[in-house]
Amino acid sequence: MTMNILLTGGLGYIGSHTAIELLSKNHSVFIYDNLSNCDVSVGASIEAITGKKITFCEGDVRDENLLLAVLQDFEVDVVIHFAGLKSANESVLNPIEYYENNVVGSLSLLRAMKKSGVGKLIFSSSASVYGNPLCTPIDENHPLNPTNPYAQTKKQVEEIMTDLARSEPEWQFVFLRYFNPVGAHSSGLIGENSRGIPNNLVPYIAKVAEGKLPYLTIFGGDYATKDGTGVRDYIHVVDLANGHIAAVNYFYDEMENPAIFNLGTGTGVSVLQMVEAYQRVIGGTITQKFACRRPGDVAECFADNTKAISVLKWVPKLGLEDMCESSWKFTKMIND
Repeated sequence: MTMNILLTGGLGYIGSHTAIELLSKNHSVFIYDNLSNCDVSVGASIEAITGKKITFCEGDVRDENLLLAVLQDFEVDVVIHFAGLKSANESVLNPIEYYENNVVGSLSLLRAMKKSGVGKLIFSSSASVYGNPLCTPIDENHPLNPTNPYAQTKKQVEEIMTDLARSEPEWQFVFLRYFNPVGAHSSGLIGENSRGIPNNLVPYIAKVAEGKLPYLTIFGGDYATKDGTGVRDYIHVVDLANGHIAAVNYFYDEMENPAIFNLGTGTGVSVLQMVEAYQRVIGGTITQKFACRRPGDVAECFADNTKAISVLKWVPKLGLEDMCESSWKFTKMIND
């Protein structure tokens, strides 16, 4: 069954990869993005990779009237809501901006959806809602205890959507709690290319590898982990994108509402292990310096992905080497 699917923030890192996977399944894709952390040229790359057209509208997710027009004109069946600010560290410094974009923006989208009669939404949530884990691996029933405003916004939007699902039966929600997406499309045409100094580990490593930054700053070398550095569950962005395909299909099964799924590999990888993997790929050394821990960071966080595997029939297929190789290919291509 093919559908008309609206992607808010669809030219961003995860959104663009998801657009490719949706187009490969013959869905029609409408991308809505304010271009605050991406470039409009990503749309052309999506079309080059897939050989299919996307429809694009530049707009802010807080613009309810424009969203309403898009939802009605495109006859949207499902919304995948990626739009929002996403740096935990930045959110500690600018909490108002994060609540305004992530929570107020989501409310604007939900109002527009209600007016247009669109009730199916997949929410781009985050494993950061769990906070400092009481145990690992983390399953979907783990208590929620956000440690920074970014994570708080994800939790609050989940709560708003849960209340809607309880109050009005026409709403259907799937929350996908991402762990740490990395890597790039195998073509090398799209990947994570944040403006300025990257907040995420692998793009930071890539900029050091290509000589654009002098060294990798490792925030915290004294955690109670295998080598003292933070441990995360890194998942290839293409595997993550395919989790959204599974979630779209799940709307047409006997579903929980809201349905909540962790998307991760189930394996914890430390910062130093990721650095070592990247060094193997490039055949060189990544210069490193240690710094103090960042506010809001946790020591260890990795997924129990059993529910996504059993219910969504989704299985991550790409490993650490794939993540590093695709990241490096993308890095080299954007500099050619």
